[in-house]
Amino acid sequence: MKVTSIAILFWPFSMLLLSDKSQTSKTEVKCNFTQKNYSLIPADISHNVTILDLSCNQITLNITDTQVLQMYFLLTELYLTKNNISTLHSRSFSNLSNLEILNICKNSISVIQQNAFVGLHKLKYLHLCQNKILQLDPDIFAPLNNLKLLNLQGNLLHYFEEPQLFHLEIIILYGNPWNCSCSLFNLQNWLNTSDVILENENITMCNYPEILKHYSIKTVPYTAECHSKFTLPITEDLYINFQSIDNSTFNSSLSNLTNSEHEPLGKSWAFLVGVVVTVLLTSLLIFIAIKCPMWYNFLLSYNHHRLEEHEAEACEDSFTGNTNSLSQIPDINSEDTTVIFEKLQSFVVDDDGFIEDKYIDTHELCEEN
Repeated sequence: MKVTSIAILFWPFSMLLLSDKSQTSKTEVKCNFTQKNYSLIPADISHNVTILDLSCNQITLNITDTQVLQMYFLLTELYLTKNNISTLHSRSFSNLSNLEILNICKNSISVIQQNAFVGLHKLKYLHLCQNKILQLDPDIFAPLNNLKLLNLQGNLLHYFEEPQLFHLEIIILYGNPWNCSCSLFNLQNWLNTSDVILENENITMCNYPEILKHYSIKTVPYTAECHSKFTLPITEDLYINFQSIDNSTFNSSLSNLTNSEHEPLGKSWAFLVGVVVTVLLTSLLIFIAIKCPMWYNFLLSYNHHRLEEHEAEACEDSFTGNTNSLSQIPDINSEDTTVIFEKLQSFVVDDDGFIEDKYIDTHELCEEN
């Protein structure tokens, strides 16, 4: 009785395990078409195929092949090694959402279009080794959210920017003619700071320049110039944006800004603002110094007023008194008088000989006329 009850209790679990095993056996379908001299991917393969090996054929992966591949949406592994593929077209694998392994090594691939890997959300292993890839845009790997291994061994890459692959564990880069100039500094920094393993690090060597050939791309020593070039891009942009200004003050301040590698950017901005304010204040002071004499003369021209009657009489009396006092001065030569008059004239502001009185009443002039 107890045995029967235990068997009844575990019967659903046993059936579930058996159904899983039968399902896996049904879904895993392998098709091997190696060395068949195919020039096109065959369209008569079972649509339930999960592992398809088409290595050692003449396949070019043209538009027709791309359309045929869309039918095999259950593929988890696809092998296209040793074929005649030269270009990976956009959306070549867009319908293979279950694909986990893609091996396209030992072809003649030289062009990879921007959206070539769109749709491969589950891809974990991508092999592009031993092709003719000269350059790669790291953005083409953006759709590969679950990629763990990227194999670029044996291509013609001399420069490569770090890819934005957050789940990547292993990258293979040896066998490329790497140019270990400043342009490879970001890749080295990424390899040293991330958790990605550079496989065969000891043989992933620099090819240029000659002096760095015995260094690995992960350990090559970079000069301070490379560090400053990639760590201070904002300062260089500022210099480029302002270098067209002809003012010597701005040019000198900007050159100090770009040459100071250890000075914080905030202090440089404060220094630049100080220079601008100083130049503006100096210009303002010069302008005031030039214009002040004109304003002074303008004010002096209005520094007189009409005489009252008693002031006029006093002036007349003083004038007659002065003439009498002058008459009492003995023996003044006419030549001395002329000299004195000329000296007095030298202290008077030059004018045109006419006296303009802005306080003459025009109405009184009309009555007198």
